[in-house]
Amino acid sequence: MDQDGGGETAVELRRGGVIMDNWPGYDLNLFTYPQHYYGDLQSVLIPHGIIVDRIERLAKDIMKDIGYCDIMVLCVLKGGYKFCADLVEHLKNISRNSDRFVSMKVDFIRLKSYKNDQSMGEMQIIGGEDLSTLAGKDVVGTGRTMKALLSSIEKYKPNMIKVLCILNFSPSLSLSFLGYALDYNEYFRDLNHICVINEHGKEKYRV
Repeated sequence: MDQDGGGETAVELRRGGVIMDNWPGYDLNLFTYPQHYYGDLQSVLIPHGIIVDRIERLAKDIMKDIGYCDIMVLCVLKGGYKFCADLVEHLKNISRNSDRFVSMKVDFIRLKSYKNDQSMGEMQIIGGEDLSTLAGKDVVGTGRTMKALLSSIEKYKPNMIKVLCILNFSPSLSLSFLGYALDYNEYFRDLNHICVINEHGKEKYRV
């Protein structure tokens, strides 16, 4: 999502890899993953290598769109921290290899919305510094849930807002994927791949 300084919002959809709702995922036996999760997973939805390649391309697209303006990266914790860290590293690599310095700052915020695999409805915004520092900046937001945060950011009129998410899933789907810092009640963040949890895993780690 891009926004100019005048307050009008223009939505630009850039589709990444599309995974169909009925995609069963990859067989677990094709990959390595932590032994303590054996029996808790159904399949690998997105292998780690694909994630890394896609983030590198996103970084190149961001730098192409924003150019050499100051960038504020606003990371949504906890699920977005690994995605954000990898994205920022790629952005820094591009900056290091360019002929002009790109100023980049990172801030963190938490949006609490899920318990087990169900939305709790009301969104809680936790942490983050004074958002007035976003005024006049180009903002790259990363994380699973940004809608509740956008209204808070937009009132400070940054030059541009770009929302990046590693997964954009259909509302009709149950929240059954995890890994790459996405969790199920704080478990599975140590998975490198994005996987689908099975019913046994849901019951085992339910709170």
